[in-house]
Amino acid sequence: MVIHVMTEASDNPDRKIIHVDMDAFFASVEQRDDPALRGKPVAVGGSAKRGVVAAASYEARAYGVRSAMPSVTAARRCPALVFVPPRFEVYRAVSQQIRQIFSRYSDLVEPLSLDEAYLDVTQDKQQVGSAVKTAQLIRAAIRRETNLTASAGVSYNKFLAKIASDQNKPDGIFVIRPHEGADFVATLPVRRFYGVGPKTAQRMGGMGILLGADLREKTMDFMVEHFGKSANYLFQAARGVDHRQVKPDRTRKSVGREQTYSQDLFVDADLFEALEKIIDSTWARIEKNGVVGRTVTLKVKYADFRQITRSQSCEDFVRDKARFGAMGREMLAQLLPVSGGVRLLGLTLSGLAEAQAQQLLEAPTPVIREQRVFDF
Repeated sequence: MVIHVMTEASDNPDRKIIHVDMDAFFASVEQRDDPALRGKPVAVGGSAKRGVVAAASYEARAYGVRSAMPSVTAARRCPALVFVPPRFEVYRAVSQQIRQIFSRYSDLVEPLSLDEAYLDVTQDKQQVGSAVKTAQLIRAAIRRETNLTASAGVSYNKFLAKIASDQNKPDGIFVIRPHEGADFVATLPVRRFYGVGPKTAQRMGGMGILLGADLREKTMDFMVEHFGKSANYLFQAARGVDHRQVKPDRTRKSVGREQTYSQDLFVDADLFEALEKIIDSTWARIEKNGVVGRTVTLKVKYADFRQITRSQSCEDFVRDKARFGAMGREMLAQLLPVSGGVRLLGLTLSGLAEAQAQQLLEAPTPVIREQRVFDF
């Protein structure tokens, strides 16, 4: 057994956290299922003339194509880019396969999305004896059972594990041990801190804060003055500290669906027809997730990219498709007629709760295992 010396970086040096992140997940699934796409730049979602890229293969990323990029921009950057429609049912099925693999190695799995999750492997469910070896076994199982690759980060907290998983992408692993945390963060560009977007990074740069080491020099008073609610998180993260637990019951905040159209919609009847399809597909997702909610939100993006949202909330839960659809139609009707054309419609249910409270009562009692500290 290796005994770690507590340092300011080691908020809990005995914790073993793995962050697993699939490599270009949606695009990799498409390349796996269609051999003709392998080795080619692929964009999932959108088209050469319309829409937004949902995911890009590594071949496409080499040209600067990124997710959430307008398709027109992506096609301009990579003229050979192949656009394929998304198949979310397939991605969800593969995601379930991957989560089953996770469950073999930990009872504490916190999915962040279809393609990434945190695992707390401190209890060493399979008695592997090493968090690094556990991550290697998980990655090997994913490759063997799904024919896809994943990258992993291993560390003593969530902040560092997530950063580590991006260090050796694709198909890589990176480890940050407790005694390495503070020094690693010191060399980290602030843009790579979770929650620090381009605007915040630019503002930090104006203050001379470029690296984690620069951030660590600032007092808490300075952090509160300039970063408000994020102050404590940034203050701790700059020291390699993150006390957040891996929460397997992480609550979904909303369920929704949106659609970008190849031609702008102007006519009321066309808009209502388009909305009906979104109502159908969104409610199918709601039922699949077994939730109810209190707030329905309509999203509309116009041809000039101006975007608005409208919401309606209920004191009780929206429990059926008829009420969900009626609320969506009412909000759309309030925005008619449109003059400039609509390029996107979306509908979301939020304020969620489990549809069946019995699910909580029927959940299996967790097995308590003796905790055993093991090497990274």
